[in-house]
Amino acid sequence: MAHKVWTGSINFGLVSIPVGLYSATENHTIHFNQYQRGTTDRVRYRRFNERTGAEIDYDNVVKGREVGGTLVTVEQEELDAIAPGRSRTIDITTFVDIAEIDPVYFQKTYWLAPDNEQQNRPYHLLRRALDRTNRVGIARFVLRGKEYLTAIRADSTVLALDTLFFADEVRDPSEVVDTRAASQSLSGQELRMATDLIESMSGDWQPRDYFDTYTARVEKLLEDKSRGRQPEPAATPPEPTDVVDLAEALRRSTDQTRNGRSTEESAATVSETADREPASDTENRTPRQRTASTPRDPSQLTKSELDRRARELQIKGRSKLNRKDLEKAVTESAGAGSGRSRRSRKVS
Repeated sequence: MAHKVWTGSINFGLVSIPVGLYSATENHTIHFNQYQRGTTDRVRYRRFNERTGAEIDYDNVVKGREVGGTLVTVEQEELDAIAPGRSRTIDITTFVDIAEIDPVYFQKTYWLAPDNEQQNRPYHLLRRALDRTNRVGIARFVLRGKEYLTAIRADSTVLALDTLFFADEVRDPSEVVDTRAASQSLSGQELRMATDLIESMSGDWQPRDYFDTYTARVEKLLEDKSRGRQPEPAATPPEPTDVVDLAEALRRSTDQTRNGRSTEESAATVSETADREPASDTENRTPRQRTASTPRDPSQLTKSELDRRARELQIKGRSKLNRKDLEKAVTESAGAGSGRSRRSRKVS
């Protein structure tokens, strides 16, 4: 269940819409504790004076920073006194074209939801108006004691709030790239070949096609070690190639991509031909049945593998299930698919 991190209202003009704020993303990074090698004893850290080595109580610790060569210390009460108060409203001060905001300014996304059913009408009115005008509302608000610059925009069916970096937080690209090189002359042939390569590699954005492979490998490492299995090392990444002739590299890349797609198209043609002929039992199976044909105890799967299996089996409400219930749903769904496959063979 999504956790509400803020409650207040969006104000624009004389219109006020009570809303709740929810994080749109979640971090799946695996965090480790530290232990003394060869034991199950946790390692703890203590505060100590680096000059005397004496341990320091938390009450005797103050924050400080050097200013012009002089150490200035501040008490927490002093910081609290100048901190911005908690915002109760998100006041939109202006609307700008979303295309004017460089993506480098976007920091984190939240979903905004109407606080009650009575607010659905003004909420969706603002969403549709933003969508129609292709604009975002710019506002400031305070979350957890920090002031944020934000952009409120229309997503597919909801309002989204993106926190933005302030201008002085964005680095000038000329600090890392010689911008004068941008005007360097390029041949028309090189530009055409680069364009052809981009076109040959183009496709639809499918976010579900990508996942955190490292986290999946860490999960598998932990699972293997917990079961006494030997971990498998990751494949060696390919070595970078030295580009000597840019035009030749572009030509070979384009040919390689096109040949790869031709192979895929040929395979698809063979598959279509096979569909018109009497197919084997395996070929006639649905993705759900094919998944079920390679049984593997769900309890042996990593979390990522279990999630992928659940997606393949099209298990409804899978995101709300805990691991035990998800394992049970995968087992039952795979078994049902296998049963349907056997029944279809008997009928045929």
